Amino acid sequence: MTTLPLPADTPPPDPWSALRQHTPARIALGRAGTSLPTHELLRFAAAHAMARDAVHVPLDVAALAAALQVDGWATQVVASRAPSREAYLRRPDWGRRLQADSVAVLEAAAAAGAGAPVDLAIVVADGLSAAAVQQHVPLLLRLLRAALAEVGAPALALAPVTIATQARVALADEVGALLQARLVLILLGERPGLSAPDSVGAYLTHAPEVGTTDAQRNCISNIRPDGLAPDLAARRLAWLVHAALRRRTTGIALKDDSATALLPP
Repeated sequence: MTTLPLPADTPPPDPWSALRQHTPARIALGRAGTSLPTHELLRFAAAHAMARDAVHVPLDVAALAAALQVDGWATQVVASRAPSREAYLRRPDWGRRLQADSVAVLEAAAAAGAGAPVDLAIVVADGLSAAAVQQHVPLLLRLLRAALAEVGAPALALAPVTIATQARVALADEVGALLQARLVLILLGERPGLSAPDSVGAYLTHAPEVGTTDAQRNCISNIRPDGLAPDLAARRLAWLVHAALRRRTTGIALKDDSATALLPP
């Protein structure tokens, strides 16, 4: 086969192109005149559609509960005060408090435990990407259970996993307080980006109560196979849970030294 020579005015390859294999960021897009090439414009439109879907597609609560129950997690379902997805997006404050029926559910759960405090309450919430929660949280919780055993905390008293809809991070404070939990961990879908519509965020809070500030939480973000791998995230969370119970604090008072602590000897 004869290879035709390139025209003399063909531009040289973009030196950034080789870096695209290392990042989902939009670099080395090329151009067509003063605009993007058609294929890059279509990729952008598809990514934008995926991000919008991540925000608006509802959490399949029944499927998530079934997946968690298969792994041995007891579950209970609550909802925030936001009556709809539109209200949730327009009124973030409604997503931070429980509706009255959900308060009753958690009070009954606490009473069933004879009012005894629990070490850890786990909340799984849709947040701004139900797809992220649906895809990654069952595996993350499975890995977290194993990681807690590795750090010497296998016998924690756990509340049933609370599945929350139309929820913001601070909803976990009220959940944890009602369940009389020493720690509350909320796993929820993070605000989607154009290259990451499926990230899970994890927020750990000691002595949760309504009005707790973000300075009192430890956060691990971008948990997904193409971000912070779920197995590593689980090990970091287990370290933080163990350290928080031992030191009785989280947030700015608890430095995340898990990266050093998890290094092999």
